[in-house]
Amino acid sequence: MAGSGTAHLRDAADVLLRAENLVVEFPLGSTGLKVNAVSDISLDALRGETLGLVGESGCGKSTTGRALIQMPRPTSGQVAYDGRDLTKMSPSELRQMRPEMQMIFQDPISSLNPRRRVGDIVAEPLRIWNRGTAKEQRQKVYETLEAVGIAPEAAVSRRPHQFSGGQCQRICIARSLMLDPKLIICDEPVSALDVSVQAQILNLLEDMKERYGLTLVFIAHDLAVVKNVSDRVAVMYLGKLCEVAAPDDLYAHPAHPYTAALLASIPVPDPSVPLNMDGALGGELPSPVAPPSGCRFRTRCPLAQDLCAQVEPVMREVGPGHHVACHFPLEGDPVPVELSASARPQLEPSTPRSAGGTVSGH
Repeated sequence: MAGSGTAHLRDAADVLLRAENLVVEFPLGSTGLKVNAVSDISLDALRGETLGLVGESGCGKSTTGRALIQMPRPTSGQVAYDGRDLTKMSPSELRQMRPEMQMIFQDPISSLNPRRRVGDIVAEPLRIWNRGTAKEQRQKVYETLEAVGIAPEAAVSRRPHQFSGGQCQRICIARSLMLDPKLIICDEPVSALDVSVQAQILNLLEDMKERYGLTLVFIAHDLAVVKNVSDRVAVMYLGKLCEVAAPDDLYAHPAHPYTAALLASIPVPDPSVPLNMDGALGGELPSPVAPPSGCRFRTRCPLAQDLCAQVEPVMREVGPGHHVACHFPLEGDPVPVELSASARPQLEPSTPRSAGGTVSGH
């Protein structure tokens, strides 16, 4: 799986967000070691597009989303928003860009201040940026709350604990819309909600996207959800991208073994259908502190060969708009031998990690 490269990036004039060679590392206490949370990934999103980012818990999805809007700044790499490199901006310049980039956090309840009333929470962005008079701010709060399905008259004077999880998520969406952003990072916005509420929030996001002309980066581990909301899907594993394609193509013809395993693990909503363990992944999930050499997925991949331990795969096109980082993809031809030979001396192999047990994907 997991590889580097920029073959999947587009040169269209309407690219709003473009990240190249993004790296995020965190020091591990005083040990001198570091956690490789995000390792040399590249992605882009067109204006008005929804980019789905999926993978197992701990693969670096949320860290990637935060790094895109410089929360915190990445260790290295570039993030261009509307043609401007965010990583080279001063703190004051970056602050001026903040209103255009907003985030919906994973836990809707804990992301709201329990001491404040909903009206103040939603109006806070307007007050910080001094947008409009008090009357105009109140009017926009009412209009936005109503747009997300919250009755403003009954809500503005209440506190977050008086609302359900789905209602709190609607309030968070309203808050993210107050400064008229162009880009919203949705960090697993429905993972903490009941299934019946998830559909309502997903429909709401689609409505808001059309109404306000938003570009969304939708982060989730539920591939069934991502398929319904995304225009393009990127699959992550252990800090690396492994496959990028349109959702219908990705789900019908997964080219990467990891993507195929994730799709096979989606449960069928029928108790009479027996569990399918054919897609279960063998091997232990490697540590991001000491990832395997070459392809990071090789310790769990049923198709792994010696080449996978020596050479890191790079993104290449196996179909129209369908890119994969794999030496032996399920779709398309294996990597050319001459390309593998030229890349082999560039990498330093490390000791393979042990494999055992069975781990199923999300």
